[in-house]
Amino acid sequence: MRLLRTRVVIVGAGPAGLVLAHLLRLEGIDSIVLELRDREYVERRVRAGLLEQSTADLLRTTGVGARLDREGQVHEGFELRFGGERHRISTAELCGRSVCVYGQQEVVKDLIRARLEAEAPLHFGVDDIVLDGLTGDAPTVSCTLDGVRTTIRADFVAGCDGFHGVARRSVPRSELSVFEKTYPFAWLGILAAAPPAGEELIYGVHDHGFALHSMRSSQISRLYLQVDPDERLEAWPDDRVWAELNDRLCQGRGKLNEGPVLERSITAMRGFVAEPMQYGRLFLAGDAAHIVPPTAAKGLNLAVADARILAEALASWYTTGNRESLDHYSRTSLRGVWQAQEFSAWMTWLLHRYPGDGPFESRLRRARLRQLVDSEAFATSFAEHYAGVSREFARTAAGDGGR
Repeated sequence: MRLLRTRVVIVGAGPAGLVLAHLLRLEGIDSIVLELRDREYVERRVRAGLLEQSTADLLRTTGVGARLDREGQVHEGFELRFGGERHRISTAELCGRSVCVYGQQEVVKDLIRARLEAEAPLHFGVDDIVLDGLTGDAPTVSCTLDGVRTTIRADFVAGCDGFHGVARRSVPRSELSVFEKTYPFAWLGILAAAPPAGEELIYGVHDHGFALHSMRSSQISRLYLQVDPDERLEAWPDDRVWAELNDRLCQGRGKLNEGPVLERSITAMRGFVAEPMQYGRLFLAGDAAHIVPPTAAKGLNLAVADARILAEALASWYTTGNRESLDHYSRTSLRGVWQAQEFSAWMTWLLHRYPGDGPFESRLRRARLRQLVDSEAFATSFAEHYAGVSREFARTAAGDGGR
């Protein structure tokens, strides 16, 4: 049995875990990162690709934004299509913020590279993690590293290992309140070797359901279709996918650039929050604590926000010995989490067709869509939520007078 000592054990090498490890290293706080999957899987795992400006700025200012600046695509707004009309919503004009299209797996690659170049501990393929002593002063993490059974003693453990990870399951059920919502549809997503049809994201509202046009590069498009939750991929050959995308996004005007489908998947739509996001010396971050439907692309940004809040709280602890920020980590993070849940749920309602909807519900959505494109005040509020500005206000309130 080998015994190691570190200040923070980080379980999970997704965005939350890697950003946290990176920020702690910059503060001179040592950590060990443990990841269930192998490196190739982690770096190829396709997830969200829309970074709020605050997320992109954090990566830049901490030294991992060079490739983001070269390859990322800054969008100052997006296009909304409904009823055969096309409207552009400019977040830059409405709230002074942009977003950046840069795949989550690319963020992960950049952070892994920085971690390894710094020769900081990062272990892949660790599939037997056990957490113990979480309510004491010296929690431990037991696992096998490089074929050797190892116990790591730490000051704190960060659970950043996703919805199915070991971290949240290590908290007694009686200590957590779980809030869940299952949406009555799913997204069929494709990655296609086709130039994007526009320079910004396109959201399509159609009687057949929602559609989204995004991109990964000048030659690769990422597109989504609303489908039934039990839909099967084999029911959607390429011809059907492109026909439906053209109907929902072009709405009788023009045609998308089509090309070979490189990847396809179906994503369930759900909301999930576990409260509190801390138990003793275990702190949950990212998908381990919350999941949002992908409509507003908040998942990656929430994970980074959690990591930033937790890193600042740990830095305060190690610098001053004051645990106040750590004790309020859950409350501070959850303000932003619930705001993102509310906006994601509302945006999902606005853009999707729900089972059982009739003409009345359709007219209600149309009225709200018209308000979005006709009212500057309404559009400004939407832009602040879409670009993440409103969550920054919520965090400030939690840190100052919101306790």
